Amino acid sequence: MTQSPPLPASPDFSAPAVPVGVPFVQAAVDYSIDAWQRGVLFADVLRERGNQYQAHLRERTPNVLDFAAELIVDGRTLPRPVNYGLVRIVAPDDLKPERDAVSAHDPGRLRPFVVFDPRAGHGPGIGGFKRDSEIGAALRAGHKCYFVGFLPDPVPGQTVEDVMRAEATFLEKVIELHPDSPGKPAVIGNCQAGWQVLMTAAMRPELFGPIIVAGAPVSYWAGWRGKNPMRYSGGLLGGSWLTALTGDLGGGRFDGAWLVQNFENMNPANTLWHKQYNLYANIDTEAQRYLGFEKYWGGHVFLNADEMQYIVDNLFVGNRLVRGEIVTSDGIRLDLRNIRSPIVVFCSYGDNITPPPQALGWITDLYRDDAELFAHDQTIVYATHENIGHLGIFVSSSTGRKEHHEFVSNIDLIDLLPSGVYEAQMGKKVAATASAELVEGEHVLAVTRRSVDDVRAIVQPDPASDRRFATAAYVSNFNLGLYRSFVQPWVRACTTPESAGVASRVHPLRVPYECWSDRHPLASSVAHLADSVKEQRKSVGADNPFWQMQTHMSNAIEASLDYYRDVRDAAVEQMFETIYGAPWLQAMAGLPPARDDEATAAVTQAGAVQEQDAPIAAGHDRLRAAMATGGLVEASVRALLFVRRTHGEADERRFNLARAMLGTLSDRGILAFKTVVREQAALLRFDSDAAIDALPVLLKGVPPADVRSAARHLDKLSATLALDEHERADLARVLAIFKAAEKAKTTQRDEVRQKVE
Repeated sequence: MTQSPPLPASPDFSAPAVPVGVPFVQAAVDYSIDAWQRGVLFADVLRERGNQYQAHLRERTPNVLDFAAELIVDGRTLPRPVNYGLVRIVAPDDLKPERDAVSAHDPGRLRPFVVFDPRAGHGPGIGGFKRDSEIGAALRAGHKCYFVGFLPDPVPGQTVEDVMRAEATFLEKVIELHPDSPGKPAVIGNCQAGWQVLMTAAMRPELFGPIIVAGAPVSYWAGWRGKNPMRYSGGLLGGSWLTALTGDLGGGRFDGAWLVQNFENMNPANTLWHKQYNLYANIDTEAQRYLGFEKYWGGHVFLNADEMQYIVDNLFVGNRLVRGEIVTSDGIRLDLRNIRSPIVVFCSYGDNITPPPQALGWITDLYRDDAELFAHDQTIVYATHENIGHLGIFVSSSTGRKEHHEFVSNIDLIDLLPSGVYEAQMGKKVAATASAELVEGEHVLAVTRRSVDDVRAIVQPDPASDRRFATAAYVSNFNLGLYRSFVQPWVRACTTPESAGVASRVHPLRVPYECWSDRHPLASSVAHLADSVKEQRKSVGADNPFWQMQTHMSNAIEASLDYYRDVRDAAVEQMFETIYGAPWLQAMAGLPPARDDEATAAVTQAGAVQEQDAPIAAGHDRLRAAMATGGLVEASVRALLFVRRTHGEADERRFNLARAMLGTLSDRGILAFKTVVREQAALLRFDSDAAIDALPVLLKGVPPADVRSAARHLDKLSATLALDEHERADLARVLAIFKAAEKAKTTQRDEVRQKVE
């Protein structure tokens, strides 16, 4: 029996002897060995990336969830089948609910959370990519959590409207599974899923509890001049005809890798250099994080060509959602003002894909002032991050532990907010304060009253820019018509399933994953060499002069690519403004001259004011009649809101204090007070003095012991929370009313008793 020849001995990577007194030569030798070893390990990590990519493609339901899940509804079985599905997240043992004595709840009566992931080129799972995530925050807070994901390939013929109806079906199922929930499910929509969730909520508002949209672009025309160049790309490409061409070349499917390519083009320094260099420079510690992210980043999915065309024409280029111009096949107009649930908008100044103007611009597009927002009884909360990037909004552990934890932990507070615009801010918890026991976690969520004008200051609307984008939308429709009439029939006739498959496989983003894996003939040699390197790894320190030269060279390359990006973006903006700002082209698009446009807007605005006068007057009559309606609960809520009315601020300490107070006044669940809170806030906003003067009427039939208990809880405000001079005076005023009501009732009871005796 012959024996296999022995494997060659592992090469010796130790540094050769160098004459003493030559430190520079020694540093060069050490760096050369380290650089060569890092090169081998870098190639091996890329090999693992290719293997991971191939394995991911073979999965039945590829995703990057860090949680086990159980299928609840398969969207392919619906009357209008889609490639979406609803799963229940199985809570792992390491995510125990964090509830203290102050905020303890019955887990069976916590509202469920449903997380919707974006289908914008990548596969699903980003909302539960790690333990510190949106899903992790919901599970840690004790909520049941569901996830809506999708398969890589769409069902032939499915449309955006079919997906919306599937999402409504998923929520109906969650509501059915939780009949004892105190409220409708809380919904989180990430990026593209955010605007899709808002569209579904406008169509079926009765299915939704609070809605959190994170990094979701809704107002596509909005942005700051000199920044956010991605919004110009559609116009400079001539509109959506290129989307139609791409879908036709794909045989009726749109390759999501093209969407990812757009993201990559935004930051060439990261795409072409930093991402790979960071792995190479930190190969000993960065491999697992890199592979984990690449599993998501390389998991490209497909959309139906008609789906993508609908998205581009109606949203990206047309911007029709914020104007209420989208109508479903059964005649439902998708007006975001129809949404009755609180909407939380989370965005970041460091996000160049969905900057704050695109995330918040719909508010100023829909509402001229606060009066219009109050008339539609809508509650909007916005939170901005200073510097985190687009993906960091979903995958960063810091946002998972802070922002998402606070949103989830205080979802009932958000649901109880009266109509209006608010800003949410997270501050560090101070353990030494008297109110520390009223706070969960390491941060305190504070919600401060803002106005539509405050949002307008962030968005900075630009009517001239809107005219240019409206012109670009007209040109897009014109070019799309030309393409469909003269080019599309020929492209479709020449496209075959085989050519579409080849086109997807040779996409520039797929080639690096496809070409280097264990299927490559040299892969096994690199893997064996990498094992040897790991056994004899010798890295250099940061004080090595050649390492420092490498770092400086890398920084110079990044700076050069950043400079190229800035010059490119400035040129793109200038070209867009020059082309679509031309008066003759705007005239062809049917836009009136700017002066006439402003006059028309003024007339329209005056008409809108007159149109709203009647319902506003009717609302005022209703509020006058409701001033003296209610009992102890209404009086207590009114008094509590009155004390803090000038600051317009609420935080979880006050909410938990109110929860404790109201829990002693009624056996109703906290969310049953939503109508009461909104009604009392409206009364105080209408006429605060009249509302407080009516308190004795509300307390007239209340037993003295109950009035005394409510007054005791109100008095706790001054001991627990810092009140200013005006708030202490207001508190004294309402306490005097409560004490007078208690005394009057006690005196009346004593008089009755004396008469009986």
